[in-house]
Amino acid sequence: MLTKSRTLPSDADKSGRNFGNEELQNLQAVLESGILNCTKGQWVKSLESEFAKMLGVSYARAVTSGTAAIHAAIAAINPEPGDEFITTSITDMGAITPIIYQSAIPIFAEVDPETYNITAETIEPKITNRTRAIIVTHLFGNPCDMDPILALGKKYRLPIIEDAAQSYLAEYKGKYVGTMGDIGCFSLQQGKHMTAGEGGLVIAREPYTRRITLFSDKAWGYGDDNPDHYFLALNYRMTELQGAVALAQLHKLKQVVHDRIENANLMTKLIAGLPGVHSPKILPHSTHVYWKYCLRIDPQIINGGVVEFSKRLKEDGIFSAPRYIKKPAFMCEVLRDKKTFGNSQFPFVGDHRKGLPPVEYRLEDYPKTQEALNNICVLPWNENYTKDDVHYIADTVTKVADSLRRK
Repeated sequence: MLTKSRTLPSDADKSGRNFGNEELQNLQAVLESGILNCTKGQWVKSLESEFAKMLGVSYARAVTSGTAAIHAAIAAINPEPGDEFITTSITDMGAITPIIYQSAIPIFAEVDPETYNITAETIEPKITNRTRAIIVTHLFGNPCDMDPILALGKKYRLPIIEDAAQSYLAEYKGKYVGTMGDIGCFSLQQGKHMTAGEGGLVIAREPYTRRITLFSDKAWGYGDDNPDHYFLALNYRMTELQGAVALAQLHKLKQVVHDRIENANLMTKLIAGLPGVHSPKILPHSTHVYWKYCLRIDPQIINGGVVEFSKRLKEDGIFSAPRYIKKPAFMCEVLRDKKTFGNSQFPFVGDHRKGLPPVEYRLEDYPKTQEALNNICVLPWNENYTKDDVHYIADTVTKVADSLRRK
């Protein structure tokens, strides 16, 4: 039975976040110490150490954002101007612009229109002799099919960067996402499973760890016998204040993930068999951690498709995101028109690309991406939902689907 309209917890404010005394106590300790810079403090170092331990890896580096994490990963690969990084056609711009800032070119692979993730089959046709690495994004908390992708990396001797910004503690065949490739990147932005408002974390295997550490701190060799600024790099150091909040959040992470999964499983059960509405597709041996809960709407059954469906949900207080993003990232002006450094169109244009065909991004080359975006309805999701909240969302989804079902 449909319950009365309600206001749902939102991760945009405290109602959907689990901030408490732990964060306040940590912040007070930092302020009382007077040490806010991580080069002299201990909170960021503790965050790095405990995060690495949780994931079962030997190295983690805290940085200022998820974008900074991706940038440090790409810089660790150290591409030449005009080299190519294969990535997904559905991702945030923050995961793309770092490629260009390192003088490389993003090349987009198609997605599986039901999982929204790239696959080995969509990646391999994009590989050229200029490909330097593959970036896989575990979108919405749903792991990519990693075994074939890792095999592809081995076949072509290409490092794998995992963008796990939305996928803390998601598992693929018993392994945490981010730990299977060469470098893993995470975000601490407001709406992620754990947050410090902004921030990021990078984990990596050798030989990438030292360059990640250096790149995130102006390439200054702290602790070296004769330190210098070894190469062009930025300051992406996390503050002790961010580290203190993130460390408190880390201690809550397993419970946050558990609660999101438990409520998502209930949601899936409640809408099972609803004509025209499909719950998230999860690969066998994988654990989805539900940064968001995505519905796939069949426009052949639901009149008005995902746009009308989302509009009706909003009328009942559920502010979903139809299509997730308005258009694939490569259709935004910065990439479409190559608005990069002045009017140069670098790195897309220049002697470093002599003899190679121009890089052109055409929407018609990505029919599966269009299908995915045209049919996806992204529901908000957070750890503070009650069972009553989930029942309300499921009841509302059912009511809307019934009202829009084609006769």
